[in-house]
Amino acid sequence: MRRPRGRRHAMSGAAQDGNAPVTGVPAGDRTGIGGRPSAGAPDDRDTPARLGPRDVLRVGAAGLRARPMRVFLSALGIAIGIAAMIGVVGISTSSRAQLQATLDRLGTNLLTVGPGRDMFGEDAQLPTASVGMVARMPDVESASATGKLSDAKVYRNDHIPAGESGGISVLAARLDLPRTVGLTMATGTWLNAGTARYPAVVLGAESAQRLGIATPNVQVWLGSQWFTVVGILDANELVPELDSAALVGWDAAASDLGFDGHPTTIYTRADKAAVERVRELLAATASPESPTEVEVSRPSDALAAESASNKAFTGLLLGLGGVALLVGGVGVANTMVISVLERRAEIGLRRSLGATRGQIRTQFLTESQLLAALGGIGGVALGIVVTAVFAVTQGWPTVVPPWAMAGGILATLLIGGVAGLYPAIRAARLAPTEALATP
Repeated sequence: MRRPRGRRHAMSGAAQDGNAPVTGVPAGDRTGIGGRPSAGAPDDRDTPARLGPRDVLRVGAAGLRARPMRVFLSALGIAIGIAAMIGVVGISTSSRAQLQATLDRLGTNLLTVGPGRDMFGEDAQLPTASVGMVARMPDVESASATGKLSDAKVYRNDHIPAGESGGISVLAARLDLPRTVGLTMATGTWLNAGTARYPAVVLGAESAQRLGIATPNVQVWLGSQWFTVVGILDANELVPELDSAALVGWDAAASDLGFDGHPTTIYTRADKAAVERVRELLAATASPESPTEVEVSRPSDALAAESASNKAFTGLLLGLGGVALLVGGVGVANTMVISVLERRAEIGLRRSLGATRGQIRTQFLTESQLLAALGGIGGVALGIVVTAVFAVTQGWPTVVPPWAMAGGILATLLIGGVAGLYPAIRAARLAPTEALATP
């Protein structure tokens, strides 16, 4: 028996006029006999729609796009904190990379020997033969020396008052000093067997600058006679005392300036594998009769101490960057609390349309995370730029550790989660009727 055609058309119209629920699932798949739900079939009217990751990001970003200026200012607080921390870490790491490059170039196997004090507290003296004795040690690659001429001063000309020496020391130098210490010439030449016996002088980098001399073949007043400048040294980080010195030949110092031949500093280049062993024997070798009156040092240790002090200063700056980051997190929390208060009607509407408390909470947590992530990414980029600019101006390699960049992003996400947790919970607790009733 055929069914009436009109009844079929009526059922079709009911499905099209919007009065019947439409869920996108065929009726035969979810209903059983008599129109009841089949066994095991979910009831779509009681199950809220799930938000996928893309939907969560889209909903969270929509709240940020509605208030761009507030988002910018809040993200700026986070960015400043992250940029400060990245910049401090990057500059410190770049400085240490430069120090390591310097040590690799100049070597960490340079030891210096100098006179200490005798038992009466007077200045001791190294024997005149001490340089040769040190040079003959088994693990010593080379040894050279300088001797300070306390009574000699150097001036640009002979009309300058005696007290205005500019702090330039006059040193007698052996010919093999550049090879042992690692000195390089900025201009001119080093002393040789000929010029070391005559009034010739080599100026350190700072000495030349103080005297206003940029090229060789210029005469300076040294002691009580004219000396000709034959060369100017490059700056040397490992032995900075030579930068502010005027160096004359060992023989010329003895014949023209009254040098007694006692070295005041012996520079020793040792085998890298035996530096500590050589260091222990240097005092007794340089002065066998009075080894307690000898001081032995390692110039690279001074650079390492300077690096340690820089690390302490870096820790202080990191603390300040952390405070700035905390302030930025408070700004994010404030922004999200205000956002919840302003969007109560929106929250009530979403709840009345079926959004769960968890979905509301996820929405506002996502907003705070996106807000913090924007500040974090901007802060990392700004910190890298600051590090690069500072390193380039100082002539350092630009080094930003990957862990610092990753840590900055993770820190912002953590701050965003903590800062947005309370506003998100507060938004989720709003009842639909209460939120919609808010004017």
